[in-house]
Amino acid sequence: MKQYIEIRCRHCGADDLVKNGRSENGTQRYRCNECGKSFQNEYSYNAWKPGVKGQIETQTINSSGVRDIGRNLGISKNTVISELKKNSCRSESVFHAAGRRN
Repeated sequence: MKQYIEIRCRHCGADDLVKNGRSENGTQRYRCNECGKSFQNEYSYNAWKPGVKGQIETQTINSSGVRDIGRNLGISKNTVISELKKNSCRSESVFHAAGRRN
């Protein structure tokens, strides 16, 4: 008895995929023929799962601490810190770009 799982691209939603090797932990990787991006169907580390980066920002706005966010999401506090640094650099560059126009 064979079972099939329908897999769609996480980025564009297309179903035209090809296998694209395996990750270091042995998980199958896929490449989309439509957009050309590569992805895994399931991740072993929570920080790579879709939506986690947005949850870091949401919990920061709700006044959660770095260690608390890491504990809630099951990721390292260092990952939380690096993501917050990336977001602060992006927001500063947008702020400076908007200031130059006026």
